[in-house]
Amino acid sequence: MQRLCNPRRTYGMLSLLAVAMLGACGSGGDPSLADGEPIRFTIPAGASFSAVTDTLVARDLVSNALGFRLYARYKKLDRNVKPGVYETAPGQSWEALLEKLVRGDIIRMTVVVPEGWTLAQIVPRLAAVTGASADSLLTALLAEDAGERYGVDGPTLEGYVYPATYTFPLGSGVETMLRSMVDRYRQVWTETRLAAADSIGMSPREVVTLASIVEKEARVWGERDTIAAVYRNRLRIGMPLQADPTVQYARGEHETRLLFQHIDEVADHPYNTYRRTGLPPGPIASPSTGAIDAALHPADVSFLYFVARPNGTHIFTRSLAEHNNAIQLVRRMAREAAAAREAGAATTGAGAGGAAASDQ
Repeated sequence: MQRLCNPRRTYGMLSLLAVAMLGACGSGGDPSLADGEPIRFTIPAGASFSAVTDTLVARDLVSNALGFRLYARYKKLDRNVKPGVYETAPGQSWEALLEKLVRGDIIRMTVVVPEGWTLAQIVPRLAAVTGASADSLLTALLAEDAGERYGVDGPTLEGYVYPATYTFPLGSGVETMLRSMVDRYRQVWTETRLAAADSIGMSPREVVTLASIVEKEARVWGERDTIAAVYRNRLRIGMPLQADPTVQYARGEHETRLLFQHIDEVADHPYNTYRRTGLPPGPIASPSTGAIDAALHPADVSFLYFVARPNGTHIFTRSLAEHNNAIQLVRRMAREAAAAREAGAATTGAGAGGAAASDQ
């Protein structure tokens, strides 16, 4: 026997469908509220659409929960909502709300890690966007087991937080951010670069350590391969690197001009390359891909010294006598530049094996 439909039920469903269709026509919200303060809400991962709707109702973004759910089901969008933190103007239509939820148009935050920055410089930025304790985080990342924990060569995480611009969903934890940044570092080590490191007898850790020093020394990017060559030449003959940035790193603070007293303050520090031969135990900052490539492919030159001109470029020389002459030239340049500017004494720092080495 044919089953007759229930008129009341049919009328009710049609009424709900009519309400739902208002959302489809863009009239589910109140346009008069569109200029109000943005409303922020969070959709947890794994939340049911019913829970999503309850959140929107609680934030006064939806007034008819049943109609909204029916409309979403009708549009086949109730199973495609992305989790995250959202922000929207009040008075949005159901259609606009659902499009935002399905696109995953969540609030995102940007974290910039510049080339040559140390963990001490990077960590405050991570702390600022996550609410983590900067001091505790820095201590954890500089621990001797940090490299092992993050799957890099270590000894700490210094040098392995790759310099780049990152975008993360608002609310991301510091661990998520760090893992992503370290993953970007790993991506640098292609088969080609691994083969290049092997061909020059250096491990990735040694390459990144050298690259971090090059990154700190080179103010003009075109000089990175020549600076790398100076250090490689010194390593080859067993000469101390005498790299000012390593002493600055050991001291934990930057001096415009490195003096003998600064070197003596950290005489026994493993990163003091004026007192120890060879590379330091690990990187002193986060090098860029360009600095890593310079360490892998240094210029074919025989220079052993360099000193910085006032404009940031360097004079490269082969002998200590030439280097001493270059230092005198740079000092004269600095005096002339200061006189021309009528701005007092200019300060310039010698490069690796610079004025400090030549005064001995």
